[in-house]
Amino acid sequence: PHRTACVLGGKTKRQSNSSCGRTTVFPLFHITTTMLSRFTSASATRSVVRQMAARSFATEAAHRPPIDLHGLHARYANATYVAASKAGNLEKVEGELLALQQTAESSTAFASFLENPMISRDDKEKSVLDMLKGKTSDTTLNLMTTLAGNARLGDLPKIVSTYQQLMKAKRGEVEATIISADELTKAQTDAVANAMKSQVGKDKKVILETKVDPSLIGGLQVQIGDQFLDLSVASRISELSKTVV
Repeated sequence: PHRTACVLGGKTKRQSNSSCGRTTVFPLFHITTTMLSRFTSASATRSVVRQMAARSFATEAAHRPPIDLHGLHARYANATYVAASKAGNLEKVEGELLALQQTAESSTAFASFLENPMISRDDKEKSVLDMLKGKTSDTTLNLMTTLAGNARLGDLPKIVSTYQQLMKAKRGEVEATIISADELTKAQTDAVANAMKSQVGKDKKVILETKVDPSLIGGLQVQIGDQFLDLSVASRISELSKTVV
């Protein structure tokens, strides 16, 4: 019988018409075009996947906390920061958390509710929903209900303080404290603040707090972040006394 060329599994095989059938004869250019089309399609798919992954990584980086903080309180604060960033309400959440912290400081009843281990997790979660639903952002509500469900409402003040650290870092704020023997004049305070700016960088904003401690006798003690500089007279006297034999 007459035989035709069949392509099976990428190889050419001679078979009869009854075995191959009419649809098994494929011109070589058709096979090549099909293979190239599939290769091009696969390459395009891989390119799209890479672009999507790059955009995803870029998006995640945009919402990442500005500084690395670790520990239990930081885990909650970091998660809250990311959620608030994605929702576009970082400042709103900060204000809500500060309000809750202030309420805990001023209200004995609220502070007792947060710290009372005798109230079940379910009851605390229900109470939180009753108090805050519709009154705060979803981000703040989710944090509070999560803390209630994990029996961690008592950690709220420390979590709020940690969230504030993240927000201050985002705004480029650096906390500094000046302790002097006598109250500084505005001119003296401004001069010290300007000197600090040269140390922390022009892109940073110094948040200055002043305190008075008469025991210093004279001079200053300066705290910038985790750095401490003692320029007080009392400190110098102490050093001199140690050198006296």
